[in-house]
Amino acid sequence: MSIERVITSGIFSLDGQDFEVENNIWIIGDEEVLIIDAAHDHRPIVEAVGSRTVTGILATHGHNDHINAAVALAEVVDAPIFLHPADSMLWREVYPDRAADGELSDAMIIHAGDSTLKVLHTPGHSPGGCCFYDEEHDVLFSGDTLFHGGPGATGRSFSDYATIVASIRDVLLGLPSATRVLTGHGDETTIGTEAPSLPEWEAKI
Repeated sequence: MSIERVITSGIFSLDGQDFEVENNIWIIGDEEVLIIDAAHDHRPIVEAVGSRTVTGILATHGHNDHINAAVALAEVVDAPIFLHPADSMLWREVYPDRAADGELSDAMIIHAGDSTLKVLHTPGHSPGGCCFYDEEHDVLFSGDTLFHGGPGATGRSFSDYATIVASIRDVLLGLPSATRVLTGHGDETTIGTEAPSLPEWEAKI
């Protein structure tokens, strides 16, 4: 199974503020692929996909910088978009007249060819935040839940620090320590690298 990263840049907007950000888009699979987080510009994603079949576009959460290329991408590659329903209010800020095509739920299994991802609902950064775990290859696509260096940001609307720490502790840190963590922004890490910092994170609650 191949994993490809496409990086795009643009604006993250929330609570009346704008921030320049770079986002990681992940393409998983071989002849059939899944795309995680269609950010900013669909064109480099389309180019990376090439002639392959896209079976789904998965949103780790509903912040605009993770979904603002999703509809344009879906139209080109003819694939459904999946989002956890707890982030519908964030989705509607970007797409008031078009719903996502399918709902993500905890423990849901998503297939693309020989690739299989399990949905892990990890609220905190947003109510509907999700990670996607490939157990066979021991890879976690963590969105903005867990980064190299700690939890995702929780200083904005619909986010909560205690909740994201609980999600990381109860859901993610139970994965094997060697699990690769491929993030929504920045560099990858591993579960084993981040786990020792849990007491420090909990002390801030």
